[in-house]
Amino acid sequence: MGPDQSPGLPVSEAIFARLHERMLGYFQGRDVFVQDVFCGAAPGYRLPVRLVSESAWHTLFARNMFIRPSPADLRSFEPGFTILHAPNMQAMPDRDGLNSETFILVNFAQKVALIGGTSYAGEVKKSVFGLLNYLLPDQGVLPMHCSANVGKKGDAAIFFGLSGTGKTTLSADGSRTLIGDDEHGWSPDGIFNFEGGCYAKVIRLSPTAEPEIYATVRRFGTVLENVIVSEHDRVPDVDDGSLTENTRASYPLDFIPNASATGQCGHPKTVIMLTADAFGVLPPIARLTPEQAMYHFLSGYTARVAGTEKGLGNAPQATFSTCFGAPFMPRHPTVYATMLGERIAKHKSQCWLVNTGWSGGAYGTGTRMAIAHTRALVRAALEGKLGKAPVRREDNFGLFIPESCEGVPGDVLDPRKTWSDKSAYDETAREVAKRFEDNFAQFQSHVSDKVKAAAIHAPA
Repeated sequence: MGPDQSPGLPVSEAIFARLHERMLGYFQGRDVFVQDVFCGAAPGYRLPVRLVSESAWHTLFARNMFIRPSPADLRSFEPGFTILHAPNMQAMPDRDGLNSETFILVNFAQKVALIGGTSYAGEVKKSVFGLLNYLLPDQGVLPMHCSANVGKKGDAAIFFGLSGTGKTTLSADGSRTLIGDDEHGWSPDGIFNFEGGCYAKVIRLSPTAEPEIYATVRRFGTVLENVIVSEHDRVPDVDDGSLTENTRASYPLDFIPNASATGQCGHPKTVIMLTADAFGVLPPIARLTPEQAMYHFLSGYTARVAGTEKGLGNAPQATFSTCFGAPFMPRHPTVYATMLGERIAKHKSQCWLVNTGWSGGAYGTGTRMAIAHTRALVRAALEGKLGKAPVRREDNFGLFIPESCEGVPGDVLDPRKTWSDKSAYDETAREVAKRFEDNFAQFQSHVSDKVKAAAIHAPA
């Protein structure tokens, strides 16, 4: 199971109570580790979280990932959410009424999470994220699966995207201050990080293209997950994906140069929605209207290949994860989309769709988009230069593609021109457009006429 995919199935209170009792019994007579942390950099929206785990490294993970209380905070700490974490305890599916030996159960009423049968540390952070996604909209805060950074002029930006699309890489920009790499809230006052650390994919990290993240891999205090380490010299090998492509590093936010000490910034001037299109048909960047932004937020498209998720072959598979984090969004998707649309309109944020996936063909034929090109496009968008460039509307997805950008070859901006077989591009683009169309049918009755008009339809 990968970081953006979860069954999200409801269970009865009786099943939760039975697993809760069994887990308390499991902990009897065992050494456990307790970590008290905060989730939410804005004090007015902060959630105190207590992790109780049989695993020392998972408690270090929590200390890295969340906000560390001061000694004074700890003296008066009262948990608002408790996570009981037993990775070596497995459920008995027939007896417990579950469909696997692994369980991640969150009781919103009791504000208790039970995690068992899995050592994947991401379940700890995502259980907290899921609870905040339920609680914060009632407080006027939009919870978001996004990274965020801010420029020297206070020009904040947020980056939506599923795992492997570049949220962490693109937000770790030495010329801008990093607010956070994964989970944020958009309050009436601006953006605030939920976390105090980063959880970065490190498979095939480049010391030249991603120097800030690469440097954390060998730093004391970083937790490496699924990363192969040499038996001889204890050096991590980030190019080794023999266990899984989903290799991770967890480190405190201040391991990144220019990280924000407050975890807060103003309202975003720029909203970027990331996709890694393994079909190779989307442009590297496109300017979105506010209605298109709501459409793509509800769609949450990316196309995966073997890597982050188990069970994928070499052929690309389209994924639509609403709000770029569907398994962790307990309210109806249009609740979050409406809040996003209102904030974009109020603060006049410019929205962009950025494809960090393939160019010149689908996976297996084309090549991955050059990070240098993506960075040049994103920086031009953040600086306001790209917003002034002439655009053309392409036919398959109705996207507005800039005609030029300094540092990026003109042909790269037009995906069709990068394919040697133009008819193959046209056919693949029609197929992807049809997948967009089929997926969005579920939202047709919930959105405005303007958003419906912005929807993608497969060319005849």
